[in-house]
Amino acid sequence: MSDKKYDVFGVGNALVDILATVEDSAIDTLEQKKGGMALMDPDQQSKVLRFLEDHSLRLASGGSAANTLVAVAQSGGTGVYAGKVAHDTHGEFYKKDMEAAGVDFYVPLTPEAGLPTGTSVILTTPDTERTMCTHLGISSTLSKDDIDPEILAQASYCYVEGYLWTGDDSRAACTKAFEESNKLGVKTAFTLSDMFLVDLFADDFRTILKDHCDIVFCNADEAKHFFKKSNVTECAHDLGQLCPLAFITNGNDGSFVIENGQTTHVEGFSVKAVDTVGAGDSFAGAVLYGLTHGMATTAAAKWGNYFASRIVSRFGPRLEESLAGKVSEVVG
Repeated sequence: MSDKKYDVFGVGNALVDILATVEDSAIDTLEQKKGGMALMDPDQQSKVLRFLEDHSLRLASGGSAANTLVAVAQSGGTGVYAGKVAHDTHGEFYKKDMEAAGVDFYVPLTPEAGLPTGTSVILTTPDTERTMCTHLGISSTLSKDDIDPEILAQASYCYVEGYLWTGDDSRAACTKAFEESNKLGVKTAFTLSDMFLVDLFADDFRTILKDHCDIVFCNADEAKHFFKKSNVTECAHDLGQLCPLAFITNGNDGSFVIENGQTTHVEGFSVKAVDTVGAGDSFAGAVLYGLTHGMATTAAAKWGNYFASRIVSRFGPRLEESLAGKVSEVVG
């Protein structure tokens, strides 16, 4: 157990998720790649929203790292989040929603540049696959000036999402977060986030893992893209050569823990999946909670598997209730 104020300092794109369930045909009609994340300008995203006029929509404060921080809090831990939103209706919703979930949000609402709060329209098909149509808005202007070393120093871990690598300013924020963490003795964790990012930034991500990271998170598909191999066990071995501790999620099959070059499979929990949005993010948050509260790596992965199984059993990227009371029952 740490005497730090926060278990995790998170850095990510602050996006309001707009959630909808659609048929497979909708993905074709909207000319999207099923299961992917497309960056859109306002006009492109408006086209998607017009298509959804007759659908039931739900809002949630989202973004990959934000979902992770909420999972930390809902496991019984503490977190603080660095993400940028505008001083608009979505921005006010985002800040209040994060704080209601138990996560401190210290970057002030920003009126600059006339950019709106970022939004991600998340389309979930009957097979639980999610396709994201994202307008980053002002979240893309998150910069190194928004990383406060004094607040970062109060955390045990710094967690950064790979999605930030798509912008110059947000990439600089990542770099500062890692460099300051290394100076301050704050442990670092990184998530590869998405297959398209792995395809675009594989060399950069290798450098990050080797030079800055204590932990890396990814799913099996991302690992396969990263190493251009079809065998997840081989990918696990290769990932372990880049980072001292790695976690690979693999759907219903659970997860792999790669520690000091040794790979251990941790069984998953059998559930009926409804929606996979936020499952990997929540797994990472639950694992980070476990690691900051004295769990062994495999026990932390077991808690991560359980938390993710609860996420996929419902619609949306996060739970409405805390699972803190279930930790000892699940992990023992």
